[in-house]
Amino acid sequence: MKNLWEETGFDTTVASLNTDARLPRELAELVYASRLLGKESRLVMHGGGNTSVKSQLTDVLGNKVNVLFIKGSGVDLADVTAYDFTPVRNEPLDKLMQMVLSGENLTNEDLKRFSNRELKNFLFLNLFSLTDHMVKNGLTPSIETLLHAFLPHKYVYHTHSQALLTLTNQPDGETLCKEVFGDRFGIVPYMRPGLELACSAEQVYAKNRDVEGLVLLKHGLVTFGETSRKAYDLMIGAVSELEERIEQVTRKVFPSVDLPGKLLSVENVAPVIRGACAMEKAPESQDYESFVLDFRTSQEIMEYVNCDELESLARKGSMTPDFIIRTKNLPLILPIPDAADPEGFRQGVRDAVDAYKKEYTAYFERQQNTSGIDVDMLDPLPRVILVPGLGLFGLGKTLKDARTTADIATSTAEAVLQAESIGCFESIGEHDVFGIEYWDMEQAKVQKVQHDVFAGKVAMVTGAAGAIGLATARAFKERGAEVAILDLDAESLEKAKNKLGSDALAVVCDVTDRSSVSSAFTKICRKFGGVDIVVSNVGAAIQGRIGEVSDDVLRKSFELNFFSHQAISQEAVAIMKQQGIGGNLLYNVSKQAVNPGPDFGPYGLPKAATLFLVRQYALDHGRDGIRANGINADRIRSGLLNEEMISSRSKARGLSVREYMAGNLLKLEVTAEDVADAFVHLALEKKTTGSITTVDGGNIAAALR
Repeated sequence: MKNLWEETGFDTTVASLNTDARLPRELAELVYASRLLGKESRLVMHGGGNTSVKSQLTDVLGNKVNVLFIKGSGVDLADVTAYDFTPVRNEPLDKLMQMVLSGENLTNEDLKRFSNRELKNFLFLNLFSLTDHMVKNGLTPSIETLLHAFLPHKYVYHTHSQALLTLTNQPDGETLCKEVFGDRFGIVPYMRPGLELACSAEQVYAKNRDVEGLVLLKHGLVTFGETSRKAYDLMIGAVSELEERIEQVTRKVFPSVDLPGKLLSVENVAPVIRGACAMEKAPESQDYESFVLDFRTSQEIMEYVNCDELESLARKGSMTPDFIIRTKNLPLILPIPDAADPEGFRQGVRDAVDAYKKEYTAYFERQQNTSGIDVDMLDPLPRVILVPGLGLFGLGKTLKDARTTADIATSTAEAVLQAESIGCFESIGEHDVFGIEYWDMEQAKVQKVQHDVFAGKVAMVTGAAGAIGLATARAFKERGAEVAILDLDAESLEKAKNKLGSDALAVVCDVTDRSSVSSAFTKICRKFGGVDIVVSNVGAAIQGRIGEVSDDVLRKSFELNFFSHQAISQEAVAIMKQQGIGGNLLYNVSKQAVNPGPDFGPYGLPKAATLFLVRQYALDHGRDGIRANGINADRIRSGLLNEEMISSRSKARGLSVREYMAGNLLKLEVTAEDVADAFVHLALEKKTTGSITTVDGGNIAAALR
């Protein structure tokens, strides 16, 4: 592993961070080293690992107080800031250590109760300060705070090195580590993070205070030092030695399963998985909790998922306990997606998910009875899905969550293959798994994330580079949905994507070309796993006197203003039916559908047809749980009603621009954001379909009856 430390970069970073006089210099030094560790996914992943420094702060009375700055639970080291480290008073931590190590008046039950129920409160009560940043981001001291506090060194670093886990997740993991390190590292047996682990680590260290660090079996690697660089150099050096040991072993070749001549594609498999892994919020409500999917494939992933021993390998458990709350302990293995039998595969997926849920429920009940812990069961759905012939999927309530899960699953597959080449991969037992998965301190990492109403949903918007389209995409994203935006103008589309963020999928699409529409949906399914909400918004106000307009102009308008909605709808319905969890079709119709204007026949006629298209989809696909609703908007500043048109129309009526734009019963201008809010409203109306909502400030002539 490459050592990334650079003195110039160190000095620059420390100088830039060391501008707040309230924060000590050593905290800035800690930040630099922490970011270096966080850059390397083979050391830490997605909130894993933790670092600390012992320092001093001055309280409001002017007293010097010894504190431990330790990374907040769940914060990513890669982009950690000085304000992400929680300051815990050292004195109470030292007293706790002395009390526990002396054994005075403490039984094993006392220690267990403290670790299970009181540790979190103890750490909170002994914070030096609770900053606005900590409150806003829900930062709590790491569950490893006591481990860092019980070791005497100024800087303490703890990673979940993949190489270390590869060697220690073995029946003879301790022996393998001693072969590499000799007596330079202490070996700490596996136990759950918290008080017990901290005490065990301190006792191992006390036996040999000359060690460079500690190996936490089946968990991680700890190094320490009196300087930030010393602790960092020891970490990189130790991991490099572990990697060299692994590279000495000839990679085991695993026989592969037989695959059919043709497999279903990712875009056909993903919606089936999304549907099978959704849960109805209430019986017969047709309202589902669903996930976003992130697909991965590579040479190593394919070697893993195609292995004829996959069932036994996948059941060996998590690479490190820290990952269990994100991935669950076991992945789900699906049947091979044979293209010759898509319906058989679909049924096989549902059967596999049902079996997984039953197995998880049995595990929960078994361990709850054994442990006596009174907790509610988490959802029994898998978070990692292995598909022979294709690769793996990570599931999450957001694309970011799904990526995190997929990243961990990818690293786990690599670690298992390496471990099996060395010996035999062996993770922690079921009892310990339950102790981690249902521990308050671990659950706090994920529970502090509050998801909005469309979390787990995928929304697609056409004409998204325009005013209404962009406002609509933003409205759904702000309420938690992942968004795919379509438009014909690549440059404008890219600008829209930049406003929505990097996770938005931008697809250049000609909605009048069925192959282009089909390709767009393929990309959406590959990116997110499927689609739930489709806003068919695209349109153009093509004008002409109906008795004089050419057939070409009228046909062109119908292609864009009617047939594009049909093409979008048909492609969406096919995916929604594969998912089997319903869906939302939303249409930007127009008041022209019921209140035509002079010389706007080429625009109004296809819009009138689109209004009836909404109702036909509601009629024909309500049985599939798919709702179809529309918006009739009027006088919205957009590509259809641009500034030039607004000016000419207002002058023709002898009105000011403001009077013209507010020419409705409420005397208020209607904006693109108002239309976007209406689309969101319709998407939330679980029992409304076939409805047309007017967003025009009040226009009796355009009102439906």
